[in-house]
Amino acid sequence: MLKELLAQRELPALKSREEMLEVLLEEEYGQLPPKPESLTFEDAGPIHRSISAGRASCHKIIAHCVVNGKPFDFPFAAILPQDGGKYPFFVFLSFDSNIPDRYLPAEELVDNDFGILVLDYHAITSDNDDMTNGLAGVLFEDGKRKPNDPGKIAMWAWGAQRLMDFAETQECLDTSCAIVAGHSRLGKTALLTGATDTRFAVAYSNNSGCSGAALSRGKEGETVAKICNRFPYWFCENYQKYANNESAMPFDQHYLLASIAPRCACVGSGTEDLWADPTSEYLSCVAAKAAFDGDFAHPDRLPRPDEKYLQGTLGYHLRTGTHYFCRPDWHRLIEFVKNNKK
Repeated sequence: MLKELLAQRELPALKSREEMLEVLLEEEYGQLPPKPESLTFEDAGPIHRSISAGRASCHKIIAHCVVNGKPFDFPFAAILPQDGGKYPFFVFLSFDSNIPDRYLPAEELVDNDFGILVLDYHAITSDNDDMTNGLAGVLFEDGKRKPNDPGKIAMWAWGAQRLMDFAETQECLDTSCAIVAGHSRLGKTALLTGATDTRFAVAYSNNSGCSGAALSRGKEGETVAKICNRFPYWFCENYQKYANNESAMPFDQHYLLASIAPRCACVGSGTEDLWADPTSEYLSCVAAKAAFDGDFAHPDRLPRPDEKYLQGTLGYHLRTGTHYFCRPDWHRLIEFVKNNKK
């Protein structure tokens, strides 16, 4: 069954990681912004009561960057264990700066022995077509881009990579087990972050859908045309030529997943999130599985509600429900990470 479903999509064959990333960055997301010419971190003090009865502190950190010869500063939150151990950690791409919030069960994650670095994506650049603010304003003086210049997703991924730079300065964080995670548009960002930065051991997307984990060819719900009509600024300008023209793409989203290999990738879907299209998310995993170690999924059928495949370096789970990020999603992600932790 799966072989027949994939044959209908007429996907391009997997290539080397370098070749797949090259086409994704040139044709979909845009080239990532350059690394900072200089980068320092300032502890701006506590922003929350102690987490988990003092097991972790929560501080506001300011990243001071120089990019393209210009200063650019942005804040993020660091939830750091305080007992002298060395912990795996999440770089969590957040829709706001609240800690905890409905998408981030911070105390539960700390109780499961994780540190957390939290980036409010608005701190990097706004989620609209304004290319003159935040990092976008540093990159584009007149707000205009070349066809392969970065869209906002690439800029947010750049921000997540700077949090990884910070993690490398912290003795309590185990940089061999760094997990980047996000939901929806920030799930797309998490996958791009993991694909382009090999320091991340795991990339997790929850309901990332179109231009994230889901295949574009044959996709239901949101399509390339629909996403480019509403959110063209998320991507490079080259991507718009594939609106209603997915068959002409020299790639599909299985390239994004496969670019994370041989490290770990995990995709979460919701049964009723038809805009994201869980079938296309799952088939993308099946199409990418040859790049990963371990068995993946059932050999001849689509997953059933609340089924999970979390044993190999490529994971998938299908949660009953719609477009949200909830504790069951985190529980399955934690299970996947622990299954793969060396």
